[in-house]
Amino acid sequence: MIFRQLFDPTSSTYTYLLGDGGEAVLIDPVYEQVPRDLALLRELDLRLLVALDTHVHADHVTGAWRLHQRVGSSIAVAEAAGASLADRPLRHGDRIDFGSRYLTVRATPGHTNGCLTYVLDDESMAFTGDSLLIRGCGRTDFQGGSPQQLFASVREQILTLPGTCLLYPAHDYRGITVTSVAEERRFNPRLGGDVDEGDFAGHMNNLNLPHPKQMAVAVPANLRCGRPEGHADEGSGAAPDTPAWAPLTLRFSGVWEIEPMALLEHADKVQIVDVREAPEFIDRLGHVPGARLVPLSQLVGKLDEFDRERPVVAVCRSGVRSAQASVLLAKAGFKQVANLAGGMLRWKSEALPVAQDVA
Repeated sequence: MIFRQLFDPTSSTYTYLLGDGGEAVLIDPVYEQVPRDLALLRELDLRLLVALDTHVHADHVTGAWRLHQRVGSSIAVAEAAGASLADRPLRHGDRIDFGSRYLTVRATPGHTNGCLTYVLDDESMAFTGDSLLIRGCGRTDFQGGSPQQLFASVREQILTLPGTCLLYPAHDYRGITVTSVAEERRFNPRLGGDVDEGDFAGHMNNLNLPHPKQMAVAVPANLRCGRPEGHADEGSGAAPDTPAWAPLTLRFSGVWEIEPMALLEHADKVQIVDVREAPEFIDRLGHVPGARLVPLSQLVGKLDEFDRERPVVAVCRSGVRSAQASVLLAKAGFKQVANLAGGMLRWKSEALPVAQDVA
């Protein structure tokens, strides 16, 4: 089984990818991170079956609808949450299959009235959303929350799992990535040890926390499963931030790539910068016609010589140095940047035209 834990630094949200037999599920995707998630799915050759939310989040907008628009994946959230557009309303005991594996749904309300925990078939891992955090838990003072419900949910549905079961929450604000049932039974200051319902309720009812900053935006959006307000149910599958100047592929590394043939077709519209050293520019591989030689070591000092309104494509021998150049250009504020996939090695292998004149 393939397992990946992904992170959104803005909301401190963890998104989880599980894959088997070429099929995958995503748990708690974030709207802005959908291009990243799709890039990883593509690189791992996985077909996304369903996007699962552990609850209606108050601190970020789910990527479920956006993923559905892009790849046709199902949208699944608790039936109790009352979210529109969910084509898989989930109840306690439901099963989500992917490849030869599956997740079992456990209802764990209390943080909100529609919280779910997803348990892997062999009970080796569970995804607890905000019901149980690492040495903590989600608040209980809005969205139908209840300290009494949450105490029962965690004690009866999560902490009854095997002690070795690894627990993965929807958030952690300290950078801690995983815990276990045994650890939380013993060390969770709110729900572990000899804490009883009265202790827990007394603590939760006196947190006096401010509401999440994004709550007014996130909750209504998530009740639409992430669909932007006013957007039709059906529409273009293209993500709003997909570059339009050429057909590009986003890699999981965060670098946009352009295929050699696509660059050939769009060469008259872009600035091509070759970041190899001068001798390489005229060696046996040659260079892309119209390319400008600016060695990577000199690139930062020559940024003002490029037109920021025109796309820039970085090129090197194999695509490694030019990927670094793409990152440098993006950090410098260039909005339309791509790396030539495979570099001059790919360009030459596809028998595309080369020049060998001196820069």
